[in-house]
Amino acid sequence: MSSGVSVTEECLTKYQELKLGKKYKYIIFGLNSTNTEIIVLKTSNSKDYDEFIADLPENDCRWAVYDYEFEKEGAGKRSKLCFYSWSPDTAKIKSKMVFASSKDALRRSLVGIAVEIQGTDYAEVAQESVFEKASKGA
Repeated sequence: MSSGVSVTEECLTKYQELKLGKKYKYIIFGLNSTNTEIIVLKTSNSKDYDEFIADLPENDCRWAVYDYEFEKEGAGKRSKLCFYSWSPDTAKIKSKMVFASSKDALRRSLVGIAVEIQGTDYAEVAQESVFEKASKGA
């Protein structure tokens, strides 16, 4: 189901800068004030995972892409692009519905995502949980 929401060109440009240029560590996406476009809300090059988690609001939905780096035992350092769908239980129902129906528009436009993370509370996006998903098949 599609909501008819479009992805702005800035979303694609910033994603390419993260993916190819390693210009950012993560990007936070959201909807514009009229819920008609997916926009970039924040970019950051901070390697502090806790800072990234702090940028996911407690009561509102977001999407994010995080360039997740980890050590694989016996295989060295690895990096995977993770797509986050953040929809906390405390978010308004209308917001959750619009975000759920708009996710595919964004997700399909971001080529090269290796891992998809869905979070409704902070435990589901904790570093241990992401490591478990990212390290499978790495």
